[in-house]
Amino acid sequence: MSDHNYTPPKVWTWDQQSGGKFANINRPIAGATHDKPLPQGEHNLQLHSLATPNGVKVTVMLEELLAAGFNEAEYDAWIIDISEGEQFGSGFVEINPNSKIPALYDREADIRLFESGSILFYLAEKFGAFLPTDANSRAQVMNWLFWQMGSAPYLGGGFGHFYAYAPEKFQYPIDRFAMETKRQLDVLDRELAEHEFIAGGEYSIADIAIWSWYGALALGKLYDAGEFLDVTSYQHVQRWAKQINARPAVIRGKLVNRVWGESGQLKERHSAADIDAVLNAPKA
Repeated sequence: MSDHNYTPPKVWTWDQQSGGKFANINRPIAGATHDKPLPQGEHNLQLHSLATPNGVKVTVMLEELLAAGFNEAEYDAWIIDISEGEQFGSGFVEINPNSKIPALYDREADIRLFESGSILFYLAEKFGAFLPTDANSRAQVMNWLFWQMGSAPYLGGGFGHFYAYAPEKFQYPIDRFAMETKRQLDVLDRELAEHEFIAGGEYSIADIAIWSWYGALALGKLYDAGEFLDVTSYQHVQRWAKQINARPAVIRGKLVNRVWGESGQLKERHSAADIDAVLNAPKA
């Protein structure tokens, strides 16, 4: 376990017993650990994911495309249980050598995609939606998309790990990453005071990417840390988070590949009817 007076060794070696909640799947090497081909559905787009914030980005994007009338955005969503190490199966590693969800295979184009921001950009380009075409507006969306990709690790792997998952609670890392998370929320709050959406007046892939992390945080759905971070004080983030949370495609997208919670679980998605069945199920 951790030592408050820890001195780093000259050469670091892997201790499989340390690391907290996800120690059993974290390792310092890449590559497949077992042979497991990926399943294939009937649609062109094959998604292999889990309803974490990064996974939700892609399912929300696909549902937004379908809601906008892009029928070719129909997709099969297969679950990758990262707690069981399924991201290290040979089929998944073939799509994503980094072994992180989500991963998407565009069968028609024979294109393998990984990293949620890259997938959002690819889908926006493929369907011509949720990404402006004029140079300035497009640049602002891309600025904020890359902001999320660079900032969220401080929220997730930084604050989230030390606040919620680390085997011991230490003040220094929690204070350090809580400060950075609140700074990021302030960045968003100031921006959203100026216009309706993150990159201006139009809903875009920047909103989808950022909402999955910071919207969930603002709504008290991430790390049970809402009170600790005083998220309700960021009034413009709150307005934006609630507005996006109410979008029908967002309601649908965040159900997909979700296998926790008392209701609203949908392990796999192969048609719109799968989501409809969950949404229309009798309430307990």
